[in-house]
Amino acid sequence: MLNNNIGVIGMGVMGKNLAFNIARNGYSVSVFNRSYNKTMKFLLKNPLDRIFPFLSIEKFINSLNKPRCILLMIQSGSPIDEMINILLPYLNSGDLIIDGGNSFYKDTMKRFDFLQKKSIQFLGVGISGGEDGALYGPSIMPGGNIESYKLISPIFKKISAKYNQEPCVKYIGPNGSGHYVKMVHNGIEYSDMQLIAETYSLLKYLVGMNNIDVSNIFKKWNKGELCSYLIEITGNILCKKDINGNFIIDSILDVASGKGTGTWTANSALKFHMPCSVVTESVFSRYLSAFKANRMIASTILSGPDLSLSSDFDKEKFIEDIRKALYLGKIISYAQGFSLMKKASEHYLWNLKFSNIAKIFRSGCIIRANFLNDIVTAYSENNNLIDLLFTPIFQDIINLYHFSLRHIVITAINHGISVPVFSSILSYYDAYRTVNSTANLIQAQRDYFGSHTYQRIDQSGSFHTNWLE
Repeated sequence: MLNNNIGVIGMGVMGKNLAFNIARNGYSVSVFNRSYNKTMKFLLKNPLDRIFPFLSIEKFINSLNKPRCILLMIQSGSPIDEMINILLPYLNSGDLIIDGGNSFYKDTMKRFDFLQKKSIQFLGVGISGGEDGALYGPSIMPGGNIESYKLISPIFKKISAKYNQEPCVKYIGPNGSGHYVKMVHNGIEYSDMQLIAETYSLLKYLVGMNNIDVSNIFKKWNKGELCSYLIEITGNILCKKDINGNFIIDSILDVASGKGTGTWTANSALKFHMPCSVVTESVFSRYLSAFKANRMIASTILSGPDLSLSSDFDKEKFIEDIRKALYLGKIISYAQGFSLMKKASEHYLWNLKFSNIAKIFRSGCIIRANFLNDIVTAYSENNNLIDLLFTPIFQDIINLYHFSLRHIVITAINHGISVPVFSSILSYYDAYRTVNSTANLIQAQRDYFGSHTYQRIDQSGSFHTNWLE
């Protein structure tokens, strides 16, 4: 009878790599996959130290120490529920099921309640870092009971990414909080990627730089305040050639897909009445990219301005303005994301610790960036910040860099280059700093056609006017 430390179900790329990571860190791992895939076939013929494959779910479960810890790395949605129902007859009170996929946080909350009634522990765990992160150290966001987290925390701390020797895993909070934080992480990721794509568009199609020059720009920026994983990989992507010597980026279809987490983030923002315009516009940009046929037709019948720049155009200054605008965009994107998490924390009584969340984002995950240290500092001083944009750490940058943002947005618009997220950021910034908005007119209109009433600035209470009298 084996006494393995943990079981992993799902031998896709993420599940396989996490199992290898766990085993490499000294733990014995039982693995199972419902189909006889390549990984299982390999492991059965070429056993690896501390990894034990099973073709029977019963033998897989019986190979584990009690209380058993089982990590599900399978497709989110109904496959999770199906696997839980398969596991239940073999589990004992106190056993732990961990969902490490990109599950919707409300599904996680339902599963948590369902399993709690059956005396089975459950954690919804966000895991970020892609296949390399899974193998060498991801960022891990566990949500559920703290006692359940303590069962698995030694393994999670060992296998997670490290930032200055500090594990990039922290207990997030109750029930679905771990998956919620991962969802918002992915929403910020959408924003980051779209901002970088718009930057690439400006540099290549407006400034007229070739792929190598744009690649070098990103590599240079990655040595400064923009230093981040996505900036780094963009520099590497743009200079990569295929076996024929052609740039791979120029052969990739310009249609972007996703797995839904960006949409979930946008929907959550709408539910909580939070103006997360950066994420939402990034999601819309991916949707618009899918209208490839429409765009091809539009390009032949809808006109736009001339792309050529004037002879006195200062390209070096414009490139520096793009850099500053990109950095400002990242700050506002992260600020909106953290504000959304704060709203959800208040609504669900999660008591999220935002300095801890920023800490585990610093390594392993896709949105890791140097300036997360500033976010850690801000929330370490005050977990109840009204907004990151109000902190002294970012105020000087914001008040200076918005001029660069204006310059690039105006230039892009004048030359017909679409920069939806840069434009959205500028509109959000200007609306956010406006004392007297135009919502008074909207309130008057609502009262006019629907008698919805309105509030006044000089009296308390609700008022209605007969506008035709």
